[in-house]
Amino acid sequence: MSDVTARREPIDGAEHLAWTRTFAAPIDDVWAAVTEPERMERWIGTWEGDPASGRVTFRMTAEGEDAPPEPTVIDVCEPPTRLRVHIDADGPSSAWTLDLALSEERGVTTLRFAQLLTADVPVDMVGPGWEYYLDRLAAVFGGRDVAEVAWSDYEPLMADYSRRVG
Repeated sequence: MSDVTARREPIDGAEHLAWTRTFAAPIDDVWAAVTEPERMERWIGTWEGDPASGRVTFRMTAEGEDAPPEPTVIDVCEPPTRLRVHIDADGPSSAWTLDLALSEERGVTTLRFAQLLTADVPVDMVGPGWEYYLDRLAAVFGGRDVAEVAWSDYEPLMADYSRRVG
């Protein structure tokens, strides 16, 4: 990883930080990778609960064994093209809203992954973090070991995020 890939983008009238990744895979396969607990665990984390209730508990397993579970609200779920969730956190500094949109053309699926920007979102921290996780997802689809994606390669991006998109 050597560069910032995010851009600011308005979604539903609100400013987001957005990333795009493409996968040589059917849309249903990419949807499963970002929504099914067993598939998600390969690159980011897992969830428990009944999504039909509109709430699950998400835990970022890639953060280590002591990562706390986060109550998560499912705002929009339109398989296999759109998912919007937000962490039901105690305070604004720990809350985040993600909006995922998928499209497929000729066997290539594009994922737009976006985080709602608020005054409490530290762009210099979340930007490199999502670059890291999305590259882990790309590693899964590329048949590579996610351990090859090292967090230390993303830490230098923190200053770039503040300067370029912050």
